[in-house]
Amino acid sequence: MDVIGAINKRRSIRKFQDRPIPEDVLRKLLECASVAPSAGNRQPWVFCVVRGHNTKQKLVEASGNQVSLAQAPVVIVVCGDPEVSAVRYEDRGRSLYFIQDTAAAVTNILLAATSFGLGTCWVGAFRETMVRQALELPANLRPLAMIPVGYPDQEREPRNLRPFDTIVWER
Repeated sequence: MDVIGAINKRRSIRKFQDRPIPEDVLRKLLECASVAPSAGNRQPWVFCVVRGHNTKQKLVEASGNQVSLAQAPVVIVVCGDPEVSAVRYEDRGRSLYFIQDTAAAVTNILLAATSFGLGTCWVGAFRETMVRQALELPANLRPLAMIPVGYPDQEREPRNLRPFDTIVWER
């Protein structure tokens, strides 16, 4: 599947088959994340791969009961280190660039997963402190996104998008 196809096909999937993800495919997703663009090539990310049932249950609790996190065979928690970006960009790196950079890595994971026939969902609604505790993260890392990954057990219709002429302005 080409990138345009993956962009158009990608949907938020919240129901997964009980089927493992091949290790080589999971590695490819993480490699795709690691080549995302980042300000000054600082690469302020760390990817936590969660497979354990107990840890996934803690992520469900941290997310206000988003059960797809427990149902998926793998959850990738994308973390960022604001100080990695701050070394070069000071406050702007600490408050903005590390978030933008990890968002680019998340997008790469979502699109790569789609190209492999996998489903994902970008989960951003969670209690950061609870995720930090569940993963035993060091103080320098902030969990920014959780991505359940697996073979979809649902079909999703095309999204209802805003009219194109209301989102593109020309000057």
